[in-house]
Amino acid sequence: MVGVPAVTPGLGLGWTRIADALAKVVSPPDIRRIWIFSPMRRDGREWGTAVIATTAEGCRLVVFTAKYMINTRGKRQGQGRVEIAEVGEGPTDVVPDVVHGVHDRVSEGEPAIEIAPDLWFAQEHDQPAA
Repeated sequence: MVGVPAVTPGLGLGWTRIADALAKVVSPPDIRRIWIFSPMRRDGREWGTAVIATTAEGCRLVVFTAKYMINTRGKRQGQGRVEIAEVGEGPTDVVPDVVHGVHDRVSEGEPAIEIAPDLWFAQEHDQPAA
């Protein structure tokens, strides 16, 4: 579609806030995989959800969910909240199937897409000059 800017999944104010909050809970180098669900917008608010898998003992991953809500208009535009919760642990090869199974059970919106942890946690020297 002409005139519509391309949006990189996982970028934007809500995802940035999740990354900042997540970095206070887990060490970014320990993050192995990130899946994001398409944000939903309604009534002047945007909600987004991500599933994050971090290194655990052996061939296992610790799984976190991260959610944000941002006001997109009005006097409270830009204000919101982020919630991060550790929700479980599982074998490395099973966690992706569980993430995709969530979409199958909910059957709303697009399936979760995986993004590279570097999208949220790139090294400072990798950032373009201002």
